[in-house]
Amino acid sequence: MCMAKGSPRRLTVLGSTGSIGVNTLDVIAQLGGRDTFEIAALTGQGNIPLLAEQARTFGATLAVTADDALYADLKAALAGTGIAVAAGASGLAEAAACEADWVMAAIAGTAGLAPTLAAAARGADIALANKECLVCAGELFMHAIESAGGRLLPVDSEHSAIFQCLTGDHRDAVERIILTASGGPFRTASRAEMASVTVETARSHPNWSMGLKVSIGSASMFNKALEMIEAKHLFQLRPDQVEVIIHPQSIVHSMVGYCDGSVMAQLGVPDMRTAISYALTYPERGRLDVERLDFTRLSRLDFEAPDEIRFPALRLARTALERGGLQPAILNAAEETAFHAFVAGRIGFLAMAEIVEKVMDAMQDATQAGSIDDIMAVEGEARARANAIISADATMTGKR
Repeated sequence: MCMAKGSPRRLTVLGSTGSIGVNTLDVIAQLGGRDTFEIAALTGQGNIPLLAEQARTFGATLAVTADDALYADLKAALAGTGIAVAAGASGLAEAAACEADWVMAAIAGTAGLAPTLAAAARGADIALANKECLVCAGELFMHAIESAGGRLLPVDSEHSAIFQCLTGDHRDAVERIILTASGGPFRTASRAEMASVTVETARSHPNWSMGLKVSIGSASMFNKALEMIEAKHLFQLRPDQVEVIIHPQSIVHSMVGYCDGSVMAQLGVPDMRTAISYALTYPERGRLDVERLDFTRLSRLDFEAPDEIRFPALRLARTALERGGLQPAILNAAEETAFHAFVAGRIGFLAMAEIVEKVMDAMQDATQAGSIDDIMAVEGEARARANAIISADATMTGKR
């Protein structure tokens, strides 16, 4: 069903209806659309009208909804187009197996782990926007990439910046990498003020336009915590070589420090399409219609140390890296569970980090994963423990 047909470069977008996926298709359109690229497969979740529109616009061979219950809706929406339709876990597996040489991995959460790993194992170049692949299965995922001969191309703005700063330089000369963080909407807020924040205030990022999960993760800095773990695997670093610094303007996207004291930085306006485009065109650069950085309008660039008391997520990420084993996967699973509880109004904003720390401490002896099944098992236990803490502690819903 997904056999390659000709000369256009063949692409798959896993998670095409989310913010990363939508921006990826915008970049593809800007860089030539159907004249330059052939879309093997597009996958989405519940937004069937958008998924169907994308599939028709880009002439996808296959469209997949991750929700089995929406198969009939997608089938009806694409009736008469000749576009194949699939659903559920088997549909995602089919999309991952399509003969695309470049795969955007933008399915949020652990749901994206299996299809992305499958695409990597067959040798595709992976444009990685799914954090869980490296946070939960870093060693497995990097082994799959190396064994199959594909390339891993980071899409997060911070990791893309580091990737660009490393080009042409010897990795053994790298002394440290410095991930920048805007500080989110609560950069200057006290813990007492953060105790009463709502989902709506937590989702309002000052610089970037992102989905709910990433926006709230930025507010709590759990998003940056996961990026620390990703960076360790992406760039084969020791935990002590990964630093975080607060940069409110989000102009310097990240930096690399070298052994001679030099620091290379990548700058640009906050627009995720730049990193997506670089992952798509690497090692070349595509001409993209995004705002250009005007240095004459920059009054200042500020940097400050992160406060790990107000934002304990960074400390927890460092703890997970130092402990090793499955601690990063446990952190991720507990954080996802706490996030959903916060969005549902079951816990307060500050309780998310408290829950994660309790689960990590209770599961310190988890060993290294040998397979996805091992990861899913330990994540299942971490979610169960997190839910038990939430259910047992009524004070989690209170103000702090």
